[in-house]
Amino acid sequence: MSENPHDRENLLAVNLSLAANAVLAVLKTAVGIVGHSPALLADGINSTSDVAYLVIVRVFMGLAGKPPDKEHPFGHRQLESIAAVVVGAFVVTTAVAIFWDAINQVYDLLTGQRQFAGATSAALWVALLTVVVKVVLTVFTSRVGRRTSSIAVLAVARDHRNDIFSIAAAALGILIGQTGPSWVDPAAAALVAMVILHTGVTILRESSADLMDILPREPIVGRIRQWLTVVPGVEQVEEIHAHRIGLYLHVDVTIGVDGTLTVAAGDQIASDVERVLRRNIEYLRHVTIHYHPSKM
Repeated sequence: MSENPHDRENLLAVNLSLAANAVLAVLKTAVGIVGHSPALLADGINSTSDVAYLVIVRVFMGLAGKPPDKEHPFGHRQLESIAAVVVGAFVVTTAVAIFWDAINQVYDLLTGQRQFAGATSAALWVALLTVVVKVVLTVFTSRVGRRTSSIAVLAVARDHRNDIFSIAAAALGILIGQTGPSWVDPAAAALVAMVILHTGVTILRESSADLMDILPREPIVGRIRQWLTVVPGVEQVEEIHAHRIGLYLHVDVTIGVDGTLTVAAGDQIASDVERVLRRNIEYLRHVTIHYHPSKM
């Protein structure tokens, strides 16, 4: 395990999520089958998928903590983004499978090809227990993810958060299905699938953007420009290129200085710029400063 305290926090969040989802997957799947609840069974399948991707995330995050080497001079942090892509892919696949199965069950019930007497009370209690567990996991992993700026942990936290809505929908479907129309329970399973699908697409979009080196949002670039304009000797801030590799930020800046300065004086200004950036950006891993005569 990495000695970085942030890495330890991230792995703790993932390990806790993995253990909780493993227990919930077994419990919901078993009670969903025995208790005759398509909605709870769908959420059990979702938790089973969560277990599979969390194992992969756990492996990738362990590798992401490795120090830089000759082949990876900027470290291995983008493995966290790859892990987040894996999360999104699993979530989307699970959502599609659950949705079509639920729609087929609704159709069979409405056409009389299948009979359904409603889920047992045990299914409802397991659904309510899951809501409580997921609320706790959401709060914990969200705090860790924000504190460590881990893309993978934030993806897991988002999945936990959306699980709250999906299992709440399942619980409502179970409750109504016990006393009302029989098709409500599997219809709730379809609703669960739509929530899961939205989560997966969001995770894929954000993690893919990170892997494609999309520039950080304008407020970040704007703050960098504001910090540099007050550095003595900097007459222009011409270009700012920045991208994230996992937890860390890499910045490439071009500044304009007085063309009559010596090379040594220009180098001193560049060093001052670097110190300002490292003082203000906690997760700055690498910075390159280019300087040349300003066009003013």
